[in-house]
This record gives sequence, C-alpha cells and structure tokens, in this order.
Amino acid sequence: MLTKGKKILIADDEADILEIIQYNLVKEGYDVITAKDGDEALLKAKNNKPDLIILDIMMPKKTGDEVCEILRSQPAFKNTLIVFLTALNDESSHIKGLETGADDYVSKPVSPKVLVSRVNALFRRVNMEPEGKVLKIENLTIDPDKFEVVVEDKDVTLAKKEFELLYLLASRPGRVFLRNEILNQVWGNDVIVGDRTIDVHIRKVRQKLGLDCITTVKGVGYKFSL
Repeated sequence: MLTKGKKILIADDEADILEIIQYNLVKEGYDVITAKDGDEALLKAKNNKPDLIILDIMMPKKTGDEVCEILRSQPAFKNTLIVFLTALNDESSHIKGLETGADDYVSKPVSPKVLVSRVNALFRRVNMEPEGKVLKIENLTIDPDKFEVVVEDKDVTLAKKEFELLYLLASRPGRVFLRNEILNQVWGNDVIVGDRTIDVHIRKVRQKLGLDCITTVKGVGYKFSL
C-alpha cells in the first residue's frame, strides 16, 4: 500500500487549513504531524523524521523558504520530499521555492483533493525509482543507491531532484535530452511544474559541482559532457 508507514509533517499558521489537510491525509492512510510556525516545523521535523513535509511559505518565525533551506542543508533531510503551499502565484515565487529544494508546490486556496493527489504522485515517483549503476566519469562519481556525488574526492550535496537530473544526463554522455523528456523522467507526468523548473535545477547543479559539464542546446534541451 502506497501510504503504509508514510509520515507527513504539515506546517501552516492557519488552523483551519491545518485541520482540513490533516483530515484528508489521515483519511488517505498517512500518519500526520502538524506545526503552526517555522520554528515548530524544524523541531518536529528533527524529532519525527517525516517522509514528506508540507510547508506554507508565509509562516511566522521562519518562512517556508527558510525552513526548506535549513532542512536541505542537513544530510538527514537531503532526500525528504518537500511541498510548498503558497498564495504567491507569480513565477518568481515558484522558482525561488524550487531553488531552495522544494519538490513541488500547491497554490492556495488549497484543494484537499489536489493536494492529496500531488502527495500520492510524489510517493509513487519515489517508489518507482529504479536502482542504477554507479557512474564514474573522469573526476566525477555519482552513486544512485547512496544518492552521493563526489567531485575530485570531495562530497557534493545535491537536492533529490538535482541528483536525479544529473544522473539522467550523465547516464548518456553526449546525448541531447529534450526538455519534455527531462520533465517526464525526473518529475513525472503526475507532478505539475513550469518550464523554468529545469533551468533552475540545471543552474544549481552547475554551481554545486563547479564543473562545466552540462551544455545547453538552444531551443532543444541539455546534454552532459566533460
């Protein structure tokens, strides 16, 4: 069963939203923990190690962006699924969320049905991820079982989607991957993301690796080459 044993933390300062989201996720079979601000979200994330965290962006004490950034900086939460709830519908807000390490976002006002569907889709995507072989390309090593990246004997921490994107491109050096192909293979058809999502993640991967290894093929897609 998809939901069996899965733990979800919801952080939002609006009690009615917390209540309705919690009700619908518990009904779906998830174990749900709630927090009313950013500080409480960090504490409960540390104490409960949830499989997925739902963060309202505009929270008191610490925003959802700040909480996400702090969690992603800690190895224990490198692969934890994170979804943003946001009333900010402009593209720049969504891009900022993706840059801090979010896996998806849902706009407010929240539709419980849509949110549950997106949560289920994220868990399905994780369950479908196949084990792959370790890739060693010159001074770069990518281990999909451990989600580890090493450049010149130094560990590089990538967010989950950043890692999946790098692994996909590096698995076929020189091959040009189309944008739609990347979206489908890394994010899946069930997760709705914008066209800028790939650009944001490519930029973050390049910065973190410190390598000129991903080439933009204008109007087509991306390819990996060292």
